[in-house]
Amino acid sequence: MQFTDFTQLDLSRLPSPCFVIDEVAVERNLKILQQVERRSQAKVLQALKAFSLWSLAPLTQKYLSGTCASGLHEARLGKEYYGGEVHVFSAAFSQKDLAELLSFADHIVFNSCSQLLRFYCQCEQAKKLRPELQFGLRINPEHSEGEVPLYDPCAEGSRLGVTREQLDSYLKQDNFKSAFTLISGLHFHTLCEQGFAPLQRTLVAVEENFSDLLDGMAWLNLGGGHHMTDPDYQLDALVDCLKQLQKRYQLEIYLEPGEAVAIGTGVLVSEVLDISFNQLPQVILDTSATCHMPDTLEMPYRADIIGEVAATASSHTYRLGGQTCLAGDVIGDYSFAQALQVGDRLVFQDMAHYTMVKTTTFNGTQLPAIAIWNSSSDELRLVREFDYEDFKTRLS
Repeated sequence: MQFTDFTQLDLSRLPSPCFVIDEVAVERNLKILQQVERRSQAKVLQALKAFSLWSLAPLTQKYLSGTCASGLHEARLGKEYYGGEVHVFSAAFSQKDLAELLSFADHIVFNSCSQLLRFYCQCEQAKKLRPELQFGLRINPEHSEGEVPLYDPCAEGSRLGVTREQLDSYLKQDNFKSAFTLISGLHFHTLCEQGFAPLQRTLVAVEENFSDLLDGMAWLNLGGGHHMTDPDYQLDALVDCLKQLQKRYQLEIYLEPGEAVAIGTGVLVSEVLDISFNQLPQVILDTSATCHMPDTLEMPYRADIIGEVAATASSHTYRLGGQTCLAGDVIGDYSFAQALQVGDRLVFQDMAHYTMVKTTTFNGTQLPAIAIWNSSSDELRLVREFDYEDFKTRLS
């Protein structure tokens, strides 16, 4: 993966903790995604659930066809700042949220037959007022490519998407047959930062289970998890596959990459607050695994740090943890060539996608500031800092 050389950034110009996003790297990724659009005639949407730094929305507008959202608030953000098409999927919509979405969203995708049946009349009325409004149904191809069950939408017992067996049982009901006439497209999502081969295998399962329905659809959404901006991704094979799908079923194709937009573009800068000892040196940072990078605990994975070295007899090894009261607020064990000192800055790599969007203020922990850096010009702008008011106003 290509990473910006953040060693060229003067960390003293930043507050701590701070997310720093390189706009040059984001544009690099967006250009690759735009190439896929142009070559395949498919449409690429930015998944706001992975990266919703709307300060860079004007950049996204230049290259992609719109946004996809996981609920009302993300959809509003896409409509207000990003332009283009607004697609929204939710595991379940409330009547209130759906009523607002029906007034501006372009595609609304239901997760279950029961939700489609419940809101059929409301949606039918909205479509009379806005004929361009499209409705879809998320399908579960029952084909797993995920390596971590927690993040696998097709794991056994998944609540995401409709299996063919369940859909067939509903299609036997006359009232549902009427509701199903609203559906003009199908949606699936099975991948997580994966290459072309897993998509290819998934499409085999999709066509085996749903090809008869695809013949009558106007569009197919392949979801996200496509690692298209990885230098090793088989872009030619992807483009050819998308063209064949379009030709085979006369469909418009959508992709919703999230991490592909922001991967390799950002870091999280933190500061050493204290160093103590319990079996090995313990470093407390102003950055928390629990509050600022929860995927290191949930996925789990080990976040890389710029300047870390292999653990040897001559290196200095520390257990890095956050400020919170949770005993498990541990980022991991890291080794450095030089001993750490209180006040040193550490830089965690690849902290843009699925990190900034998941931060919390547990224990009143301060949220990291947000800065945008241009690695070509060295221009740096601080776009947001958080304080006590941000914590206080969340709960009352």
